[in-house]
Amino acid sequence: MDVTAGPLVRRGRYGIDEPRWPALNSGLGAACLAGAALARRRPGWAVPAALFGVVLLGSAASYLYTTTRGKFAVWHELLRDLDLRGSETVLDMGCGRGAVLLTAARLLPGGRAVGIDMWRTAEQSGNRPEVTRRNAELEGVSERVELHTGDMRAMPFGDASADVVLSSLAIHNIGDDDGRRKALDEAVRVLRPGGRLIIADPRYVTDAYAAHLRGRGMEDVRVRDLGWRFWYGGPWVATTVVTARRGR
Repeated sequence: MDVTAGPLVRRGRYGIDEPRWPALNSGLGAACLAGAALARRRPGWAVPAALFGVVLLGSAASYLYTTTRGKFAVWHELLRDLDLRGSETVLDMGCGRGAVLLTAARLLPGGRAVGIDMWRTAEQSGNRPEVTRRNAELEGVSERVELHTGDMRAMPFGDASADVVLSSLAIHNIGDDDGRRKALDEAVRVLRPGGRLIIADPRYVTDAYAAHLRGRGMEDVRVRDLGWRFWYGGPWVATTVVTARRGR
């Protein structure tokens, strides 16, 4: 299956990113609408409650679209634009159930797609290595996929061992700035000269990523918005991407 030929048909099951948030927005939105219905004779209460309920339910719908469809379309394009030869080693930091990892694996008939994760279910529903392995089998790429359990701040990979390093909505889950910088340092360490880095994360951290990568000597460091297909609930939680290249 050629990722450059058009949208992919996904056979695996990839869960929901941080599932508590769409559940919370849906529950609060429904409660607001129910409250508005009960207070319909008091428009000063009912109208704001109804509007707030609609916003919350719309936010939940946006979130669910992104986590089940939108992010796949965006990563399809990001990976296609790399114009890979097919023999590279691609590392996915925080691979989860394999949404990005396995899309990359389709591009690597003679290469390797390597994923590392701590497998926390709070960050993705049903996040377990056996689920990712099963998805790799369903997608027909299991022979070129390699999974590791580990911390992206201290990865068990050699220096200059990857041609491309990817990360999608993972590094921001590290709770402190120093830890996130360590993860970025690890990404730079494992990249080969000329290797490329693509990190998708919320805007509130990506500008800091770009500054740190420039300080580490990475070249062509750029930040751009990924658009409405990567909104986790609305434009206030938009996803941006940092791209960079390690100098030769």
